Amino acid sequence: MTALSVNVNKIAVIRNSRGGSEPDVVRAARTCLQAGADGITVHPRPDQRHIRSDDVLALAALTRHLQVELNIEGNPFAPPRPGYPGLIELCRQARPAQATLVPDGDGQVTSDHGFDFARDGERLRPLVAALKSLGCRVSLFVDAAVSGLEQARESGADRIEIYTGPYAEAHAHGAAGPALADCIATASQAQALGLGVNAGHDLSQANLADFLQAVPGLLEVSIGHALIGEALYAGLESTVHGYLRILRTAPAA
Repeated sequence: MTALSVNVNKIAVIRNSRGGSEPDVVRAARTCLQAGADGITVHPRPDQRHIRSDDVLALAALTRHLQVELNIEGNPFAPPRPGYPGLIELCRQARPAQATLVPDGDGQVTSDHGFDFARDGERLRPLVAALKSLGCRVSLFVDAAVSGLEQARESGADRIEIYTGPYAEAHAHGAAGPALADCIATASQAQALGLGVNAGHDLSQANLADFLQAVPGLLEVSIGHALIGEALYAGLESTVHGYLRILRTAPAA
């Protein structure tokens, strides 16, 4: 079954909007895991707009205790600054099961594109090696229909994560076919190269089943924004159960 990793960034956004410690990120993560989620994802940013380094370490302790996956996302090229030690150092401290490298700039509201391997392929090699020396599985965020997946493999990465934002937008407008075809082609090419395939960004209960039915061999989905939004109406535990039902019952591609 495709694994569900719940991104808890939005819990921290709400907390930070008021200050203090509520809602509690670790408590929310524990609720998701007790409901059956396979792991937790966080994407700490240098400006600390949501998940902070101390949250990452607290979640690392939780996931280690429960023996589930922690996935830390981030830009490996972003330099350290006060409160943010840099992605590699944060992974050294937290020792996540997976590190997902994402080429987002400081000013981006959310991740909205994958790596350009012609530009970044060689730069990624030593960073991937550093993360793997820490025991992390390494995934690279990619656009559907990206060129240069051979360089992703040559960088030493274990997986790719397909950016599914364009698919989700097309699905909402009833015209998902071309975007879905790009995802299928990218997943198939990656698997032929020996890379595992994850997916994430704007996946929801409305579009997840169609994606699962079409894209072969999907190992993991990382879902945060939609899941937390839906949980405002249905509750966090119930919403996680809803996603797990889809993951368990959708026909395989």
